[in-house]
Order: sequence, then C-alpha cells, then structure tokens
Amino acid sequence: MKVRHPGRTVLAAAALASLLTSAAAAPAAAATGAAAKVAVVTGTAKTGSTPLNMRRSPSAGAERVGSVANGGTVWILCQAAAQQITGTVRTTNLWDHLANGSWVSDAYVVRPSTGIPRCAAAETPAETPVERAPAIPKKLAGESWRLPVGASLVSGFRTTARPSHDGVDLSAARNTPIVAAAAGTVIRVVCNVSAGSCDVDGNRTLSGCGWYAEVQHIGGIVTRYCHMVRRPSVTVGQAVAKGQQIGYVGTSGSSSGPHLHFEVHVNAAPATHANAVDPIAFYRSRGLALG
Repeated sequence: MKVRHPGRTVLAAAALASLLTSAAAAPAAAATGAAAKVAVVTGTAKTGSTPLNMRRSPSAGAERVGSVANGGTVWILCQAAAQQITGTVRTTNLWDHLANGSWVSDAYVVRPSTGIPRCAAAETPAETPVERAPAIPKKLAGESWRLPVGASLVSGFRTTARPSHDGVDLSAARNTPIVAAAAGTVIRVVCNVSAGSCDVDGNRTLSGCGWYAEVQHIGGIVTRYCHMVRRPSVTVGQAVAKGQQIGYVGTSGSSSGPHLHFEVHVNAAPATHANAVDPIAFYRSRGLALG
C-alpha cells in the first residue's frame, strides 16, 4: 500500500547527499537557506489520487525512497534521460532530479517547458538499473499448464507505452470464472488498492491490483491473478488443481473495465517486479498460445 507523506522543508545543500538515507519519509519540498542558492525549478505532481514515488535512481525499478502527494510541489535541480514512462502528463524518458537527492519521472510533473538544465554526469547515477526480465525456465517433466481464462489479449508485457506492466491483460466479461493455470498452492489472497475498497469497481486514478490471488507451482513459479470482482474463492495454504476455479473476473483496483491481469514470476516467491517474465513467452515455451 502506498503511503502519503506531507511536504517537508529541504535541508541545506551540503546535507543533500545524506538526506537519501532518511528519504523514505521525506518528500520534495521548498528549498530554503543555503539550498535556495541552488538553481531550482518548481513543478507540481499530477498523478490522479495517488502519491508520486521518489526513487533512488531514475528507474521505476529503483528503490522507493519517499513520495510526493498528488498536487504537491517538487523542486527540480536538473533532468536526465533514462527509462521511458507513460504518465498522466506526458510520455517521456526524462527524470527529474529533486533537491532532496531523489528522482521522479517527469511523466507525472507539471512544470515550465524551459529553464530546466540537464544533469551533469556527476549528478546522474553511474549505473541506472536496466529493466530486464529473467530467463524463462525450461518446462519440467510432468509440468502441465492451461490458460487462466478464455479471453483475448488487450495489453502486453512491459510495452513501450507501459514499461512497468508486469503481466498481460486478458479481456473477459465480469464474473467470468478464473482458474488456476497449473497445480499448486495458494500463497496470497489480497485486497490491493490505494484508496477505498476492492468490493467496488475501480478506476485508473487508483493504484493497485484490486482483489488478487497468487499460486505457487513446482519449479519456483508463481502466477498472479488480479482485479477480481470479489474476494478470491480460495484461501492461503489451499492446494489447487490445474483448472480449479480461484475467482471471477472483475475490475477492482487500478482498472478501466473488467479483465484479468495475469502475471508469471520465476525463481520462487515472493513475486516481484524483478522476477516477472512475459506470460506470452512463458506459455509459448510450453506449447501454448496465450490470448
């Protein structure tokens, strides 16, 4: 769950480097004192109703070190080109280096069109994390898979428009049964939404997967099934067979309409951004077509 943080005054410029160690609770704020001498440009976070994540380096996969509330002010020292993001304001590969030493995607910032300098080499992290999915594991003896729902593909894995989309979206009508893609054990049943409840329809101004379940399979593979219409039909610790019903298609959480967001993760639980793989390629390696 993302946590909102009130704005705070940025410390003096000499303390900016050490500020990152406590930045998990420190959003960007107005510069005063010595920091005011640093050339900064003000902008406004525009994310809908969720906070804007501040990262240790200019990448959506980098460590989160704080957040800025929607409508909050950010103080931009410079910009650097890095991971392309599609946000509420623009699609861009620019990231804003803030006065507290953190980075936010410029895709979510309303700011002047001119006057923001490019970051010097010394200000840009030497190694920006490169987002690469891990290798697809080979099919194991006795391993058996099926589609989680019979539906068409409407959005792919980490596309140019949605580089942080860690699964695929399969279009299906509300209340369409969702089944386990393979035999395994339920390891998570979660309501994940930034505001409100998972028992109502969500929308794209929210963040989160809504009602979802995760199943762990042999070979350290985990599947995730998101945006269910109500609490999943299974419980944590329950063994499920391939094709066993685990829930129903809905549109809870960050969703613009009924569909199943389906993820595949490798290298054992927990399922994270770092170990997500393309479900289409995963299924293709097992002789199946997804969507």
